[in-house]
Amino acid sequence: MHDIIEQLRELSETVPIPLELPTFEQIVVVEEEILMPLPSELKEYLLYASDVIYGTIEPVTASDPYSHTYLSEVTAYAWSIGMPREYVAICQQGNNFYCIDQEGQVMLWSEDDMESETWESFWQWAEEVWIQS
Repeated sequence: MHDIIEQLRELSETVPIPLELPTFEQIVVVEEEILMPLPSELKEYLLYASDVIYGTIEPVTASDPYSHTYLSEVTAYAWSIGMPREYVAICQQGNNFYCIDQEGQVMLWSEDDMESETWESFWQWAEEVWIQS
């Protein structure tokens, strides 16, 4: 995890209005909004690396409820178009969503069906999909 966070920090782009890391209280608000706990690796990402901007992948954030990447809104939209409620969206790409289950496994969900590709952890997904894209 620490190696991937360090790698993301090195790759992070400088932007005019940078993202902010959420507080622990903001993470609790997100959990209350979606009525379920977040998997631990997703919490770690949100608290320590969700201010990273890199490439075309835009993972969810938790510090600004008005952002298009705000976890509660992205997840609620995914649920509204059919993503099973046991998943939490971690990244939207059109009407496809990378999502995570409570055990921490990441998968790609589309309106058609669950894709067969999965990643064992958020950090594996971050390395193989986000960093290498």
